Amino acid sequence: MSLAVGIVGLPNVGKSTLFNALSNAGAQAANYPFCTIDPNIGVVPVPDPRMDALIKLFEPHKEVPTAVEFVDIAGLVKGASQGEGKGNAFLSHIRNVDAIVHVVRCFDDSGIVHVHGKVDPVDDAEVINTELLLRDIQSVEARLQKAVKNSKGGDKAEKLAAATCEKLLAAMNRGQPARTIELDEESREVVKSLQLLTAKPMLYAANVAEAQLSAGTSDPLVAKVVELAAREKSEVVVISAAIEAEIVGLSPDERREFLDGLGVAEPGLNRLIRQAYALLDLITFFTAGKQEVRAWTIRRGTLAPQAAGKIHTDFERGFIRAEVQSWEDLVRLGSEAAVKAKGLLRVEGKEYVVQDGDVMHFRFNV
Repeated sequence: MSLAVGIVGLPNVGKSTLFNALSNAGAQAANYPFCTIDPNIGVVPVPDPRMDALIKLFEPHKEVPTAVEFVDIAGLVKGASQGEGKGNAFLSHIRNVDAIVHVVRCFDDSGIVHVHGKVDPVDDAEVINTELLLRDIQSVEARLQKAVKNSKGGDKAEKLAAATCEKLLAAMNRGQPARTIELDEESREVVKSLQLLTAKPMLYAANVAEAQLSAGTSDPLVAKVVELAAREKSEVVVISAAIEAEIVGLSPDERREFLDGLGVAEPGLNRLIRQAYALLDLITFFTAGKQEVRAWTIRRGTLAPQAAGKIHTDFERGFIRAEVQSWEDLVRLGSEAAVKAKGLLRVEGKEYVVQDGDVMHFRFNV
């Protein structure tokens, strides 16, 4: 499943540094605006303790984690919706991703230029959010004009589009992003067709200095971001891009010692990756054995035959049943035979909704 998360923000807030740490892809990071022009792309494995436990149990010949694609998009500036600072190209890059990680600078450092000359994460975030909203307003206004014209002949679909666009514009002109506007199912289909930037799910990454990490969301600058995110029904991950960039270059032992020194259990990147994965409303099921332990990505609510189709189309076409066990039961009891003996191995049919963390074996016939 090819799903992409775009990393956005003002210039010099730490986007490319964070991307380098995420993907270890060597994306250029420098202390001047528009260092990143073309978007950099990295495919990042999703850290998953459940998979680690299954690997420890089976000691397989092959391990295949699930992954998320991150796209480092160049810094946006005020006026981007009107083409300022290569804004048209940058906004088109955002249109092509499925979700957004919005990096905001929550640290003060005189050695790193701030595009506005001061550190205010809420002001910074609102610049980006306003530019996305202005571009969406342009898109909705254009669609409304078309819908009004086409609905004169009585076209019901165009009348619905016109009504939806009018409702969107009223809310957007009050500063409301599309993802927070309550709509019925038919209207949501109209919004989907518009590919609105503010309809995409968003996660804030509050980029802090090392000294601020222990304070977490109680840090004064981070607290402002948390308050903003709450109004938008978004989440916040506190992370130090500079520290994460250091951590990825360490050996496992050095990394553990470094994290212990910071007083944290795992790199902040792990939380960010998992949150981005959840932002896309994705879940994971596993296939596990001596040959291979593999994580498979599906959307929440996927039925068993469609999940089987992720492995091979024949599995979906000839689906008979799925043998399902929870990863906790399998790890706790030590084998599928033990799970079965306890009556915890379930046989599920075509209507079974796959759950996050299921370990599955599919029976099929073609």
